[in-house]
Amino acid sequence: MGLIWTAIIGLVIGAVAKFIMPGTQGGGLIVTMLLGIVGSFVATFVGQAAGWYPPGASAGFIASVIGAIVVLWVYGKFFRKAG
Repeated sequence: MGLIWTAIIGLVIGAVAKFIMPGTQGGGLIVTMLLGIVGSFVATFVGQAAGWYPPGASAGFIASVIGAIVVLWVYGKFFRKAG
């Protein structure tokens, strides 16, 4: 059941990040879900490294959305389509 909740929350976080981020981002449900999950991992890693979260704690919703936006931005910088 935990993986299903992770996928659902990742989908919501990814959708919010794509809505906030300007421009067009491709991808369907799976890509959006993975974006949200990766964004949450990025936010958790950065938060724990900076001392904002204790070991074992995870990032909240807003931090996860910010992490997903950062992932979208980095992806756009390195994998931008030419033309």
